[in-house]
Amino acid sequence: MKHSPLRTRFHTPGAMLAAMLVAACATAPEPPRTQPPAPVESRLPGGVLPPAAGAPAGSTLPVPPSTPVAPGAFMQPLPVPGLPSAPPAAAVGPQGQALVQRLLPPGVTRDRAGWAADIADAIGALRLTPSAENYCAAIAVIEQESTFQADPAVPGLSKIVWREIETRRAKYMIPKVALDAALSKPSPTGRTYKQRIDALRTEREMSELFGDMIDELPGGKLLLSGYNPVRTGGPMQVSVAFAEEHARTRPYALPVKGTLRDAVFTRRGGVYFGIAHLLDYPAPYRDPLYRFADFNAGHYSSRNAAFQQAVAQLSGRKLVLDGDLLSYVNGVPSAATSSTQRAVFDLARRLGLSRDEIQAGLRQEKDESFYRSKVYQRVFALADAAAGRPVAREAMPRIDLKSPKIRSKITTAWFAERVKMRYGHCMGRAAVARSL
Repeated sequence: MKHSPLRTRFHTPGAMLAAMLVAACATAPEPPRTQPPAPVESRLPGGVLPPAAGAPAGSTLPVPPSTPVAPGAFMQPLPVPGLPSAPPAAAVGPQGQALVQRLLPPGVTRDRAGWAADIADAIGALRLTPSAENYCAAIAVIEQESTFQADPAVPGLSKIVWREIETRRAKYMIPKVALDAALSKPSPTGRTYKQRIDALRTEREMSELFGDMIDELPGGKLLLSGYNPVRTGGPMQVSVAFAEEHARTRPYALPVKGTLRDAVFTRRGGVYFGIAHLLDYPAPYRDPLYRFADFNAGHYSSRNAAFQQAVAQLSGRKLVLDGDLLSYVNGVPSAATSSTQRAVFDLARRLGLSRDEIQAGLRQEKDESFYRSKVYQRVFALADAAAGRPVAREAMPRIDLKSPKIRSKITTAWFAERVKMRYGHCMGRAAVARSL
């Protein structure tokens, strides 16, 4: 079998990449490209593409489709017990934005009108109830996640990037001198890659840096293998993966050259997708605390933690109430049987369900439909009977949060309680607004 000239000359990906880097460093660098101003994001009805270049750019969020929302498609958070009822929010438009401005924390002094417009417009575009409860839920999460910074600074980002680059350099056995020379070349911004890495402050800068390195560095695609370490961003720290999934069913209009990843790092896009993650799913929790926990731990984690609690009581097994009923690897269900599955299988005879029926029900754990599954309904029927009263249908997921950005021990419970405290403050401002 004949080898291609490339394969014969370079026996490993690392050797090929090193040669590419050395060759590139020997060539005269191109002058830095001038980046045109980013186009204004346009939102058009029905997911229509934005206007062509040169056309007047709009700035409104997507107009929701004309089809009615199914009954029960959304359950808004309840007011904090003990607080006066909030005033009804103005439906939409300038009146709604004016209400949001009154609900914003006093410490938001920079562009209050802009923040209010983005929050009110997102609530309207998602066809959520324009209530003080929903506005305050969004405001509380933004305040907790970013203190109303559209692109919040994160300490230690340059160290994270250098660590990742060094890991991959060693993996591909690239000579350090070759990589250093490549990173000393000018990037599309005019600064060298090394200068940009050393100056990193925000996740948006980090995401753009990795994008440029993948696209522009010789061998960048091989070195980074399409890897971008930034998975969340914007003022609500929403997941890029969630934004992509949400946009598949509810299209989001983008600039001609924009991506959903880019949108997440804008204030407008980050608020839109953050509010979608927080409120745009049906969860009949009696306390907003559990919706805030879901924002951190994943949709229906609080419901699933209560299910695990009921299963543990019935089976006598000790379960971690983490809100995951199946085993997952990189966010995908694995073939391994979870401890929750084993505990429910132990209850099969008492539930009157086969293992296949149980498994079919548990596969719905990330969806609203799990409420209607036989396994959910029968587990709680048994638990209620055993306790002699209705047991809790929501529980706090017990999760320790781990991330390169987190420097101390933080849990989902800590996050949810902090957000609920801020929510209570906002609802207090709503009560004052009613009295004016």
